[in-house]
Amino acid sequence: MTEYERSRTMPALPEHVFDQAANVDQFDNWLPEELHVRPGRLPAVTVHEDRTDQDTSALLRAEKDQMRIEWGTREQGGYAGWLQVAGIGSGASEVIVHLSFFDETHDPGDQPVNDALDRSLERLEDQVRLRVDNAAG
Repeated sequence: MTEYERSRTMPALPEHVFDQAANVDQFDNWLPEELHVRPGRLPAVTVHEDRTDQDTSALLRAEKDQMRIEWGTREQGGYAGWLQVAGIGSGASEVIVHLSFFDETHDPGDQPVNDALDRSLERLEDQVRLRVDNAAG
């Protein structure tokens, strides 16, 4: 099993960050560009990966009271992950994203995964900023 974890501080309340991150209809705005989540009957979702042009059945759970999102593949058990949002004071939040690959054939490798996680957190922050700025303006 291989695990990856990245974090990012965001200048927004944790509720705002979590609401943006947990909005399944807007996952494409912050997930890695090559992944697309289509909701089914939640918690069931389908994940399409452009690189392999494959659809994978997965589960997705968002727990607002815990500010946590968890996901993983259904049949194959190839990977799982979570995203946790925590307030750190002064209207800022820390977001941690964690991935576990149980099957090494699903693991793209250290550099690509860390780069994708960093880009995703940056894109999530951009989406949060847009939402907060639009609400304030």
